[in-house]
Amino acid sequence: MIRSANEMETEIRHEMRGGKGDVTFIHAFKGDEMTAPCRLCATLILEAGCSIGTHRHEGEDEVYYILSGTGRLSDGVTETVVTAGDAVLTGNGESHSIENIGDEPLKIFAVVATYAE
Repeated sequence: MIRSANEMETEIRHEMRGGKGDVTFIHAFKGDEMTAPCRLCATLILEAGCSIGTHRHEGEDEVYYILSGTGRLSDGVTETVVTAGDAVLTGNGESHSIENIGDEPLKIFAVVATYAE
């Protein structure tokens, strides 16, 4: 399946997971379109100062691939600055949050894969 950029569904979530501002989702594919167990396959866009609050990944793994911008990622213990080309894996009950700390939009390609039952 090929989906053109202009065919992708856009969604805006306000104060996601207790974060600040809006997060724009551009869904490449929805979970029900995929054969493998997957809950999310989308580009996330956080404008300057926006964030996704701390949340835990039970029974799933989330991969962030940073496309552009600068963010501060917290795993509850350490904070790390992430930029274009960085990849983050969170799962197995771990938690994380991310905030755009730059002046330009923080763009992240995110995939949430659920564990087989």
